[in-house]
Amino acid sequence: ISTTLRSSYETLSASQVQSMPNISIRKKEKWGFYGHSTIKHNYNLRSISGDKVVIDHATGLMWHQNGSNKYMKWNKVKEWVRSLNSRGYAGYHDWRLPTLEEAASLLESNKRNDLYIDPIFSKKQEWIWTGDRYGSEAAWDVFFNDGSVDWINFSTIHFVRPVRSVE
Repeated sequence: ISTTLRSSYETLSASQVQSMPNISIRKKEKWGFYGHSTIKHNYNLRSISGDKVVIDHATGLMWHQNGSNKYMKWNKVKEWVRSLNSRGYAGYHDWRLPTLEEAASLLESNKRNDLYIDPIFSKKQEWIWTGDRYGSEAAWDVFFNDGSVDWINFSTIHFVRPVRSVE
């Protein structure tokens, strides 16, 4: 593993987010930024007991290849991840929401299949929740349709792409 990303959740300000490691920023905004990851990924698509996962050997993360089929509010997200864990998706019970660092690491520098994310992932999830908060009413998210990172109110609906640490 060449790059270890933060895996515990934090409450982050916009300026903290704009100084995240492993990110190249195209344009700063008061709500976040447009940019992409500088990590050289080494993705491997695997099917474990019929469940598809993407292992990134560069970060030591295992991603849910598809993510959620529909979008949901913040309070529903945790239930969805809990049910994933209780049934043991791909044989594991430690799936979680990604931190902003982890989710932003998926941002590509240019569009592939209309999104700023590697085509090894499902293209349905154009934007995803992270476990990091912005104040008490919002969480950080990543938009693969325009390559942006910003915060969004808990009442908004987003997709989920769970992750787990392999090591």
